[in-house]
Amino acid sequence: MSAYCDLAPGHEFHGPYHDHEYGFPVEDDDTLFERLILEINQAGLSWLTVLKKRAAFQAAFEGFDIDRVAAYGEPERTRLLSDAGIIRNRLKVDATIHNARVVQHLQAEHGSFKAWLDHHHPLPHADWVKLFKRTFRFTGPEIVNEFLMSSGYLPGAHRDDCPVQARILAAGPAWADDTARGAGNPAPDCYS
Repeated sequence: MSAYCDLAPGHEFHGPYHDHEYGFPVEDDDTLFERLILEINQAGLSWLTVLKKRAAFQAAFEGFDIDRVAAYGEPERTRLLSDAGIIRNRLKVDATIHNARVVQHLQAEHGSFKAWLDHHHPLPHADWVKLFKRTFRFTGPEIVNEFLMSSGYLPGAHRDDCPVQARILAAGPAWADDTARGAGNPAPDCYS
């Protein structure tokens, strides 16, 4: 099912992401925000491009600190659009700043970005996409799917015979409970 499980192990960039992040549950809001923004920036590009630029993204967006990014104004926007280390796409930069403000609103309403996700979980993929399109900028079916798979809300990040899958199951991703209840919505791996 997942060609990523064949491609990633041992790869300089894909390997660490595949082995230690992709599909594992995420508790921290700044990390969830980073995952969403990296997925948005991957649109139209390869995941390898994003992973190679990840450190530059983390520096440019101050560790994806939601409050700092939400406070960005025109000087920061201009700085980001001039930063050759990241993907300098005006729509993606604007979406990042806007989405940080949205996450702040979700945190105020639900206590955290994660609590907002948990509140809506489980949903079928199509309903997640509708929710994200109503809530955030620059989100579509593939971005939403990969964000939710990468953070443990949807299955499909790894094949069942991938050694990482057992570690993910031990970490208790949200989708594992859904599968036990018969809910779940397996989705294909979009990194293949």
